[in-house]
Amino acid sequence: MVITGYGDGLAVVGEELVGRAGFWGCHLLGLCEDGACDERAEPAWFGGDGADADALAEVLFDPERWPVFRVPVEGAAPGGGVAVVYRNLDGDGGVEYRRTGGVTGAVTEGATGAATGGGTGDVRLSWGELVAVADGPGGGGDGVLDRDERFLLLLPCLRGTWEEAVARERVVAALVAVGAPEDTVERAVGHLLGHLERRAVHEPGWKSPLSGR
Repeated sequence: MVITGYGDGLAVVGEELVGRAGFWGCHLLGLCEDGACDERAEPAWFGGDGADADALAEVLFDPERWPVFRVPVEGAAPGGGVAVVYRNLDGDGGVEYRRTGGVTGAVTEGATGAATGGGTGDVRLSWGELVAVADGPGGGGDGVLDRDERFLLLLPCLRGTWEEAVARERVVAALVAVGAPEDTVERAVGHLLGHLERRAVHEPGWKSPLSGR
């Protein structure tokens, strides 16, 4: 799989990993690791357990194979959407969210920025845009097609403001749908939204990519 800017041979299709135990702990836990919370988030809050997350991390963060998760966007050209790329460079690892194949409107143009930890790169979505991308038909074809999986994959891209009760309900429902335990899901969501809110506070000048269009 070749994506411009990543050379030849490193990127591999990663969608089959989404359904494996421990995936969401690996993907979302990075949002909760800035040390701003009194309680440390646990991989088991997101489904699976620590051992599952550790085993999957060896695959996700393999420097020889960079998993890519394709999220199709309605109205884009064939193959268009967002590519979630695990950039496993030695000493410079992170997750990048890149625009691919003629996507406009719902994601920023020219999105090629790097992301570390919970990441986001230059693809930033308002709450309404995140929901629209997750819930849209996506044009079928290849990529992640389940609405809850698409929503959670792109959750780190969330910016702007949102209605707390609405966001909490949606994130809870999505996590439960992908296997998060109901007895800890509220704690997981509290951590995720809390860190996203703190991130938004540090970007007061950010506007939706649809602003003025």
